[in-house]
Amino acid sequence: MFRFLPWKFVVQRAARAYGLADPIRWLARLRSFAQASEVAEPIELLRAGILFHARGAVNTKAIQHNLDWIWPYWAQRQFDPRDVSFMPRGFAVSHVNLTHRNWTALGLPELSLYPLVDPRGLLTPLHDGWSLDCWLIDAGGRALVPSRLTDDAVRQELCLQGELAVRTTARLGDLTLEQTAQVVASGGHPAVVLDVTAASPRGGQLVVAIRPYNPEGVQFIDSIAARDGHDGWLVNGRQEVLLDRPAQRLLASDYAGGDVYRRLVDADSAAGAAEPASVRCPVGMATAAAVFPLAGGPGAVQVRVPLQQELAALGNRRGFHSEVTWTTACAEAAELRLPDERMQFLYDASVRTLLLLSADEIVPGPYTYRRFWFRDACLMMNALLAIGLVDRCRRAIGRFPARQLASGYFRSQDGEWDSNGQVLWILDRFELLAAEALPDALLTPVQKAVRWVDRKRTKGDGDALHAGLLPAGFSAEHLGPNDYYYWDDFWSEAGLRAAGRIFARHQRQSDAARAVALARELRGAIDRSLARIPAWRSLGGIPASPYRRMDSGAVGSLVADYPLQLFPPGAPPIMATAEALLRRCFVQGGFFQDVIHSGINAYLTLDIAQTLLRAGDARYCELLAAVAGLASPTGQWPEAIHPHTRGGCMGDGQHGWAAAEWIMLLRNCFVREEADRLIVGSGLLPKWTSAGRPLSFGPTLTPWGKVSVRIESAAAAPVLQVTADWHGQPPPVDVEVPGFQRRRLDGGGRLELEPQPASEAGGKPERAQELRS
Repeated sequence: MFRFLPWKFVVQRAARAYGLADPIRWLARLRSFAQASEVAEPIELLRAGILFHARGAVNTKAIQHNLDWIWPYWAQRQFDPRDVSFMPRGFAVSHVNLTHRNWTALGLPELSLYPLVDPRGLLTPLHDGWSLDCWLIDAGGRALVPSRLTDDAVRQELCLQGELAVRTTARLGDLTLEQTAQVVASGGHPAVVLDVTAASPRGGQLVVAIRPYNPEGVQFIDSIAARDGHDGWLVNGRQEVLLDRPAQRLLASDYAGGDVYRRLVDADSAAGAAEPASVRCPVGMATAAAVFPLAGGPGAVQVRVPLQQELAALGNRRGFHSEVTWTTACAEAAELRLPDERMQFLYDASVRTLLLLSADEIVPGPYTYRRFWFRDACLMMNALLAIGLVDRCRRAIGRFPARQLASGYFRSQDGEWDSNGQVLWILDRFELLAAEALPDALLTPVQKAVRWVDRKRTKGDGDALHAGLLPAGFSAEHLGPNDYYYWDDFWSEAGLRAAGRIFARHQRQSDAARAVALARELRGAIDRSLARIPAWRSLGGIPASPYRRMDSGAVGSLVADYPLQLFPPGAPPIMATAEALLRRCFVQGGFFQDVIHSGINAYLTLDIAQTLLRAGDARYCELLAAVAGLASPTGQWPEAIHPHTRGGCMGDGQHGWAAAEWIMLLRNCFVREEADRLIVGSGLLPKWTSAGRPLSFGPTLTPWGKVSVRIESAAAAPVLQVTADWHGQPPPVDVEVPGFQRRRLDGGGRLELEPQPASEAGGKPERAQELRS
């Protein structure tokens, strides 16, 4: 009924009455920057944005007026005018973390709860909850507060031996504070455990504090009640925080009384004042501290936060299998052995990130992006399949039909048209790599998905550049405003071809022929569109859409090369696109996405590296090294990285897609697939093969079977061993290790690598020689 009301007239009259700009006119101007589309912006993203900036508005009121409080690391730096992270606030409606969106998730392989640790050890036990912080104050009043220390005073590491843990060590002169956080399960009851040790030669106080914020900003605490034995608290009337021994003092404060920290370090604030152990705060900014004396030697305390209530809130859909440990879960994954310790660590950390984020629904991040998108899930599943974690992909695929609308649309959110192609592509990958037929019940959703793509394509407008393409849509891949994105078209073409292969394997030949015919029709429309783009706009490459110039959004078009392989290796349009991006859109060795991200993007940099690797262009090495350098000390990549702070500036602070692409690039350095063959060793760096130490990867799943590759250094020459468990007839196996002669193996075996004569070096010999040196 709302559409029959003269609401535009009412809004315009009200705006004029109050002397405001006409919002209808401004909205029309905004929409003129985008192509007309059925969804201006998905409601899910609007909702998420409103929640994000609602907290930012609270931060605006809470932080800048209380800079004497202890705030999280990002705020300490972003509000400091002497810091490179400083951001002026004059016209900012909300104050949000735009400089250090970095955190590391804790957890267990079969538990979809993700406590977070920030770069200074701040522990957020519950999703989007309050936090625990630890401080050390010596007898002279000198305070070691991790969030206020410089980078060279804090060391953080991800511990991979045994259970997954984050250890943060902070030093200030002769003061040392070490915090180790992990999730443990005893009797099926998960809990976050924080072990804290402190050393102060002159004695002092070790403090465990409850803080009304997390890595995004303020998170309200209305009440903190001390336990009778002074061995913990009850926060907001429901969540226990348990100490392994009674504290000497328990202090609490409300917003009017200021941060509890002042009571610890300011003699004037503490003199004659009562020391309440419990508090209620009408503003929601309650703070509390437990104080443990230090007599001059090291002291320790353990904090435990039970997670039973949060687990129950999930509905415990799958149940919690506490017997699956990190050791047993990682044993199922393909093993990498490299002489490069940094890249080895990043691979091992990335495997754990994928395991963590696929414990239930596959989600691209533990916090900001803790929700399902087909796009991220399918690309993460591609890496899970490659390293042999089939069970996680199988259970994810089993939930896909429930997300398909009656129209055949696999819906993550309205206004995006890439998901059907992604689902069909990963279903095909699953059958090929897992060597396992999809259930017959899934064939009907596949058929409906194919029909949806056919119906969704634009009809008519034969002279338009977008004729026959998918309609204009909003791109959550941040390619720009609503437009006719080739990203959607390439995914749809690949999905239709994948559906054809699925139907053919299931002896549904007419369905297979129909899907392939539709794929050819779509490809014809794409080719016609590309051929008609003015040369000054395309530069011989593939822009983001037929109506865009060659800008950073063109990175989406490279999906046609990797991972979809819709073009042959090194195809001119693909390489022209990659060259334009390398020339125009790289900052500090990484791809800088100007649109929305406004940061260096790790996974898109790795995608461009895959295109270079596939084309035999040695510059992929530089991109691999650049992304390794962008990782946090705990081996994580935020979605986008600030070029100056090197902290996260957009999205989640631990991104699953980035971890997946790191795994895939290292895997493809050892074993990669082309349509009819396997290529072994084409990405192995010369410094690896000349290090005198073994290197290996496997077993990795391929369409022909499980494959492992190993290179042993020998006195005369390195020896390469390919071990495989083929499904049937083995494919051609081409060995293309840089610096050595190319050879073909007949289904596997051992091969002594012979140095390649300089006269036979191909590709970009000068660049390759530079990289080898």
